[in-house]
Amino acid sequence: MANAASGMAVDDECKLRFLELKAKRTYRFIIYKIDEKKKMVVVEKVGEPILNYDDFAASLPANECRYAIFDYDFVTEENCQKSKIFFIAWSPDTARVRSKMIYASSKDRFKRELDGIQVELQATDPTEAGSNAVESAVLLNIDTKTAGIVWATGNQQYQSQNPQ
Repeated sequence: MANAASGMAVDDECKLRFLELKAKRTYRFIIYKIDEKKKMVVVEKVGEPILNYDDFAASLPANECRYAIFDYDFVTEENCQKSKIFFIAWSPDTARVRSKMIYASSKDRFKRELDGIQVELQATDPTEAGSNAVESAVLLNIDTKTAGIVWATGNQQYQSQNPQ
């Protein structure tokens, strides 16, 4: 189905790979891109479970927008192993304006196709998508006991309630 606002459909492989990550932990991350010729969101790359966040961050293109899912493992203060599934909207400042607009207008519909996202991170430069930003978002998410959107700007974090 195409999104009326942006005209983008979602390839079935996008949902399949996400379900494999969520249920089977087959991947550490998935990077999606919009194929403008097909007018469709497609899987660009998957990361094996042994890879870490730095490997994921290195896979994001410096000058192009992407959507990504990252399965982030952490240990709580109570020494419990947990994980959170992040949706990352990568929109670098150096990306083309048209690309930023297409990704922004397609994001909500695409996210609705991926049931189980716990935290959203929006980033425009590598520091906003770095492991420190993700760790801060996890801590913020745990402290407030809500899933929501986290915007990173410089050293500050902002969160909004997830309307689910």
